[in-house]
Amino acid sequence: MTTGPKPPRGPRRGGWPHGSARTDQLIRTLLRRRKESLAIEDVTVVDKPGMRRAVAATAIGNTMEWFDFGVYAYVAVTLGRVFFPADDPATQVVSTFATFAVAFLVRPLGGLVFGPLGDRIGRRRVLSTTMIMMAAGTFAVGLLPGYDAIGFAAPLLLLACRVVQGFSTGGEYAGATTYIAEFAPDQRRGFLGSWLDFGTFIGYSLGSGLVTVLTAAIGETGMVDWGWRVPFLVAGPLGLIGLYMRLRLEETPAFQQEAERAAEAAEAAKAHGDTLPIEEARQSGRGRLKEIFTRHWQAVLICMGLVLMYNVTNYMVTSYLPTFMTSTLGDDATTAQVLVLGTMLFVVLAITVVGRTSDRWGRRPLFLFGSVGMIVLAIPAVVLIREGGVLLPAIGCLILGAMLVTFAGTSAATLPALFPTRLRYGALSISYNLSVSLFGGTTPLLASWLVATTHNTLVPAFYLMAAGVIGLISTVFLHETAGKPLRGSGPMVETEEEARTAVAESRTEAGRHARDVWIRLRHPWAGAGHREAGPQEEEEE
Repeated sequence: MTTGPKPPRGPRRGGWPHGSARTDQLIRTLLRRRKESLAIEDVTVVDKPGMRRAVAATAIGNTMEWFDFGVYAYVAVTLGRVFFPADDPATQVVSTFATFAVAFLVRPLGGLVFGPLGDRIGRRRVLSTTMIMMAAGTFAVGLLPGYDAIGFAAPLLLLACRVVQGFSTGGEYAGATTYIAEFAPDQRRGFLGSWLDFGTFIGYSLGSGLVTVLTAAIGETGMVDWGWRVPFLVAGPLGLIGLYMRLRLEETPAFQQEAERAAEAAEAAKAHGDTLPIEEARQSGRGRLKEIFTRHWQAVLICMGLVLMYNVTNYMVTSYLPTFMTSTLGDDATTAQVLVLGTMLFVVLAITVVGRTSDRWGRRPLFLFGSVGMIVLAIPAVVLIREGGVLLPAIGCLILGAMLVTFAGTSAATLPALFPTRLRYGALSISYNLSVSLFGGTTPLLASWLVATTHNTLVPAFYLMAAGVIGLISTVFLHETAGKPLRGSGPMVETEEEARTAVAESRTEAGRHARDVWIRLRHPWAGAGHREAGPQEEEEE
């Protein structure tokens, strides 16, 4: 006679569950937990001279990039007169910002090329290439003839230079943040990463300051005749200095470790011919792109939201505000330039303090503070700027600067931590540049067009508030990463003593996990107090 399966029996005396499958599963989990503790070779002790070179070389690249942006924003009206027909001053400004925006539209292409390439051949080589292209594109602008000399060919050549700049920039910021993040100790990643954006605002301040001094020295007529060329030509020597520094860099420890793991996987795949095509597809550019958008789409969306908030604020203040104050509000050009330059200097002075604070308090609290502040304070800030004079607009500019520095001092440490090592450069390049191209770089163009169309001078405030809402939503889904290793990498510390401490703490934590599993093994009926490993934990193991 056939009988059905017997009902499960209760636990034996002493707590051991019946069924070898259950016992084997718990034992395997116990053994995995025991292996989670770190060995001393799993902890990377940072090379301090190499770390300082990494910070300096990447920061100077951002200085170069934003020197160009500062110059372009401050001479936008002048460039409109030089490169576009003189029918309507407002049309000239919009045309100049349209050329400015085109460079951002090609940035995703640069990200698609340079990002995955940086994950395959290394961060250092790609960063050297982008440095050369950025310097060449900016320097070439200073050599271009104007509209009066060659007609419509002049704006076309300007557009071509901007395309080169945009394409190279597509691999610049993501590569620089990745490079610094992979060289920085876990406990100081916020502070060291903030130096990258320190270079950003130093570059902007240098560019805008040079234009301000030139304008005061030779006047508007001199700027239109020849003065506008000088800041762009300065980019050549700056680019050579940056290239020299980047050629002296070493590859990041995280990338070297990932390359070693990939080589071992390839060797293992060669030993099993049926698995080689799978490994090749995984390592290919197409395979990486597929993995980014299928397995890491949530991180991509969070990254795009944070980048949108940061860059809309950034370009509103640095690129559009000088033109808004002069062309729309009718303020004196020198006064407007000095106010925005003062705001940038405030950001420069505060940015590393914010970075250090993010290491202590965390990234999420600062992003929450900045996004809520942007929603609440954008209208008061723009109203103050509209009042005219010096004092009230200065207060309005400082309010916007305070929000901006909150994002600027935190982003370089936050964004790379969203993605694993083998995909970090590519995923960050694509996410960052898509967001900047669609929302950041188009900010001056859309803001100037909306103000001209609606005749409402509060449009910049509404624009900033919308960016704050999107940033707030993204921050809600952001996991805290301060003080933690990057995804796919082991701990990074500054001293051998810190490495030994990390290993000891890891062993203690692994012991706690093993104790919990052992309790579940001996007392399975106590599962309410000791949950089993979930799918996420199994995947991490």
